[in-house]
Amino acid sequence: MDVDDFSDEPVEIEITDSIDLHSFHPSEIRDVVEVYLAEAHKKGFAIVRIIHGKGVGVQREIVRKVLSETDFVESFKNAPEFSGSWGATIAKLNINN
Repeated sequence: MDVDDFSDEPVEIEITDSIDLHSFHPSEIRDVVEVYLAEAHKKGFAIVRIIHGKGVGVQREIVRKVLSETDFVESFKNAPEFSGSWGATIAKLNINN
């Protein structure tokens, strides 16, 4: 497969209360999370789960920086043990904002 085989067209993904970032390139994480949060907020989700993986924590830090800079994010924390633990972040969104 050649690089020219890939399209520059955006890929639409269904917005649910959870997103798994494993399929995205690290350089895309900030933009993907910003767009995802805006769409999830627009859909009225009060709680979302962002799966960033455990690794060395680079993606987790990017995700949490975006969350801390987003006005309608009330709080965020590690996911519960059986929902990703420290490999995912749960964010509470202010649906009235």
